[in-house]
Amino acid sequence: MPSILAEYFPILVFIGIAAAIAVAMVGASLILARQAPDPMKLSAYECGFEPFDDARRKFDVRFYLVAILFIIFDLEVAFLFPWAVTLGEIGWFGFASMMIFLGMLTIGFIYEWRKGALEWE
Repeated sequence: MPSILAEYFPILVFIGIAAAIAVAMVGASLILARQAPDPMKLSAYECGFEPFDDARRKFDVRFYLVAILFIIFDLEVAFLFPWAVTLGEIGWFGFASMMIFLGMLTIGFIYEWRKGALEWE
């Protein structure tokens, strides 16, 4: 049993040091930082909503739609980099697979565009 404790002791020390640093940083920010917000912090967010308002009011669904579309196309770019690096090794099958993938994403984007999901009235 002592050998197991000896194996995990460095990890426990590391977790303890990390927790101590985290608590010290939060405590220092509470003690040293100015707690009164300035007028810029109380102004409207970039999306136009006031920061201190009723949390239960209706939120425009288009924000979520744009976020989902961003994630989809961001993942597309994340798949393109490894594909481009290994294109010489994967051959025509890899090329055709990526073209099918890009085609499906393009069809989905055109569908969203034609449905007017990206229009901001």
